[in-house]
Amino acid sequence: MKIKQFSLLFILLALFVVPVQAHAQQPVVHAIMFWMDGCPHCEDVIQNVLPPLQQKYGDQFDLFMIEVKGQDDVNLLYQVAESYGIPRDGTGVPFLIIGEQVLVGSDQVRNQLPALVEDYLTHGGLDFPSNPLLADVLSASPSTPTPELVAQPQVESTPQPVSREASAPAVESSAEAPVKNNGFMLAAVVMVFMVLVTLYSLASLAIGKLYFHASWMEAAIPILSVIGLGVAFYLTYVETQSVQAICGPVGDCNAVQSSSYSKIWGILPVGLLGGVGYIAILAAWFVGRQRWGWLSKYAPVALFGMALFGTVFSIYLTYLELFVIYAVCIWCVSSAIIITLILLFSLNSTLQAFAPSDEEDLE
Repeated sequence: MKIKQFSLLFILLALFVVPVQAHAQQPVVHAIMFWMDGCPHCEDVIQNVLPPLQQKYGDQFDLFMIEVKGQDDVNLLYQVAESYGIPRDGTGVPFLIIGEQVLVGSDQVRNQLPALVEDYLTHGGLDFPSNPLLADVLSASPSTPTPELVAQPQVESTPQPVSREASAPAVESSAEAPVKNNGFMLAAVVMVFMVLVTLYSLASLAIGKLYFHASWMEAAIPILSVIGLGVAFYLTYVETQSVQAICGPVGDCNAVQSSSYSKIWGILPVGLLGGVGYIAILAAWFVGRQRWGWLSKYAPVALFGMALFGTVFSIYLTYLELFVIYAVCIWCVSSAIIITLILLFSLNSTLQAFAPSDEEDLE
């Protein structure tokens, strides 16, 4: 009888202990993410990337959220990024650490995080990163939104203006302020230059009179176009391959290239559009140098129209850098100067195309 009682007790214990052990041994993947209120890339990750992971894995995916609010948070983010070999101009939010891997920007998080979580769960889970810089933060309470809140998609009634995009922290350090200011001053001067050249070109076209011109200007158009094409192709490479751009000492081009404004309708990279435009300008310049009747006669007009569109569009992009993104891309500024010079240099040929020919004068 006692044997039966012990057997029954053992079975009951097994029924309770086995599920508890199975639950205790369930693998969990821990990760950390820096985020910033008002960053559209952070909102994209919080609303569209994390909820499916929370729904699929539940408690098996534990994400510790660190909100970047002030200078101390920015300094911590810079220090953590530096410990992983990421320079300041390549640091931004969302900044997610899983194991020893770092994902910067919404594209990297969306494309790589689900596979990483799945892989680490398959291999028995993953603890929080063993970075000593994060030890004090991990011992504190996680900042909002908590993982439970993240699991519920958030919908805003109206889009909010953004002070920084994905590749730049919200607050600049004092050491970087002079560099940023130089970039802003340069962009502002270039923007004024573009506006003045545009107004001058339209006024000259309207009255049919050119106030200054040099013979070398038209010959410089293909040279400028080739340089602009190189800049556009490099920006296209940066935008499509999610690599860090070489920015130099002025501005923060990675912040601009990582912003939502680097692609038209979220699909077409601005750099690629610029590359196509420079190729079309080269083609129009070549046709204008031939003797192909009306096609060669009005090719300069087409060139002028494309340069005018490119200049106006560059004014818009520079405005975004100065007043929306709050970061300046030296490559974008260079392209803006190039297309504006092409507009100015193409004005003489355009006026000649509209000038009456000798046969029309005789009539």
